[in-house]
Amino acid sequence: MKFGLAIDLTRQDPSQSMEQVNEEVLELVQMADAGGFHSVYAAEHHTIEFVIGPNPFQLLSYWGAYTKNVRLGTAVAVAPYWHPIRLAGEAALADVLTNGRIELGIGRGAYQHEFDRMAGGIVQQKGGAYMREMVPAIFKMWQGDYAHDGELWQWPKATSVPKPIQNPIPTWIAARDPDTFDFAIKNGCDIMSTPLSKPFAECEVLSTKLQKAIADNPGYRRPRWSILRRACVYDAPDGWKVPVECSIRYGRGFENLFRQLGDVHNGFPELINFEDAMDKAIYHPDAVRTSMVFGTPPEVVSHLRKYEAIGCDIFLFSMTYGLPHDVAKRSLRLFIDEVMPHFAEKAAKGVAAQ
Repeated sequence: MKFGLAIDLTRQDPSQSMEQVNEEVLELVQMADAGGFHSVYAAEHHTIEFVIGPNPFQLLSYWGAYTKNVRLGTAVAVAPYWHPIRLAGEAALADVLTNGRIELGIGRGAYQHEFDRMAGGIVQQKGGAYMREMVPAIFKMWQGDYAHDGELWQWPKATSVPKPIQNPIPTWIAARDPDTFDFAIKNGCDIMSTPLSKPFAECEVLSTKLQKAIADNPGYRRPRWSILRRACVYDAPDGWKVPVECSIRYGRGFENLFRQLGDVHNGFPELINFEDAMDKAIYHPDAVRTSMVFGTPPEVVSHLRKYEAIGCDIFLFSMTYGLPHDVAKRSLRLFIDEVMPHFAEKAAKGVAAQ
């Protein structure tokens, strides 16, 4: 199992300067690059300080100039916010600027708050139709001229300019439902999933869906599968308090943006009241501690063995949930030094056995 870092520019309150946020995130990205991470991922979001990423390719290209080996991905570009020609060209240009290191993640989107401002107010669940029409068209434009006459878009003959260095760019589909797993496999895409704030049992459910989709599509390439999960490694057993508090706060803001239960003031979302939560149990500190990948290095290794056992190829270590920078930096250092070597040793033994 390999590891990716999911990280974004984020402000928790107006006192944080964007210059400081940028510097701190870049430091973590460079640590991941030097520490042997497979990839680093940035999200696309608009009008909220929670996750600042109006164009993730701009951020990935910037990080690319300060890193050497780590691959750079979107998690995810939101299909209803893009025209396919523009997304094909933006991804290809980023691939050129990073010397062929882009991983393109595409999804339907998450926040209804954004859909009301970026996608004409369509219901968030309808974003999947945009993704399904977009992906095959992008692959064709990376190859050459292609005219499109679809339900959502129509255009005369056109191609991607520039063409990517990787052709095609490895493309990931954000998937949780069986139809999307099936779509990804049929279109030669890899799959990224998130269990959100649910317990590990949800990951097992997602694994079952993936295995069924693979079995239902014989002859197609087995996709790589990544799982996105909030994570934190700490020195002492009582180190759970800060990440658990940050995770709960993040979840309350996420649920507001997803269900529009409160206002957003100058980019900062209100935190929902616990009594308004769809599932109150996921906010209990004990539930957060056991559901997320939180713990001392041995505890995190034990957590990750479970993800490895259900077929996760790349574990996405999510750090964008309001951790103070000193806590995030120490967590990443411990992960690189005391967790990742356990999995590198297993991979090396597997190679030697072959």
